[in-house]
Amino acid sequence: MVLLQELSELLQAEDPEERQIITGVSWESYETLLNNLGDSLQYRVTYLDGIIELVSPSRRHESRKTVTGSLLEIYFLQKRIRYFPLGSTTFRKQARKGGVEPDESYCLGTEKEFPDLVIEVVVTSGGIDKLEVYKRLGVTEVWFLINDLFVVYHLRGESYEVVAKSELLPDLDLTMLAQYVNSDDPLDATLAFCEKIK
Repeated sequence: MVLLQELSELLQAEDPEERQIITGVSWESYETLLNNLGDSLQYRVTYLDGIIELVSPSRRHESRKTVTGSLLEIYFLQKRIRYFPLGSTTFRKQARKGGVEPDESYCLGTEKEFPDLVIEVVVTSGGIDKLEVYKRLGVTEVWFLINDLFVVYHLRGESYEVVAKSELLPDLDLTMLAQYVNSDDPLDATLAFCEKIK
C-alpha cells in the first residue's frame, strides 16, 4: 500500500515543471504568442526586455496555487475584505517592456488595472526575474511560496523590500497559511484554517 506522502513524492517526480527561455523576442512577437496561446492553461508566459519564459506548471505547483487562492478567498470573506480575484490574468505594459501571468492575483478595495497582491508558487528556481516585472507594473505586494514558507516583498517607491509580514493583510499569519497550503488533505486543511481565523 502506498502512503499519502509516498504518493505525493511519486507524483512530484513524474510531473516536473518544464521551462523554456527564448531570447531576442520583440514585443510584437510576444503579443502574437499570447494571441496564439489564447486562454491555454498549458503554459505561463513571462516577458522581460526581449526575453520570454514559458513554464508548463507541475501538478504540485497547480495544487499549491489553487489551495493558496482558496484559503485566501476564505480569509477575505471571513474578514469582510473587499477583493477582486484576477487569477492568472496576463498583465503587461509595452512601455515598461514587461508582461507576466501570476499564479494568483487580487485587487483589494477596488478593481484596478494591475493587482495589489500577487502570489507566486516556486517549485523550481531560475528563469526571468519576475519581481522586476512586477515592479515595472507597480504591483504593491508579491508573495513567493518557497517550500513551506511565504517570502513577502512590498514595493517602496522604485524597489521591493522583504518584509516580515504582509502590509496589505497585516493580521494574516502567513506561517499558518503556509502550513495549511502544504497540508496533504485540502479539505481538512480548509476546515482547520476556517476555525483558526474565526
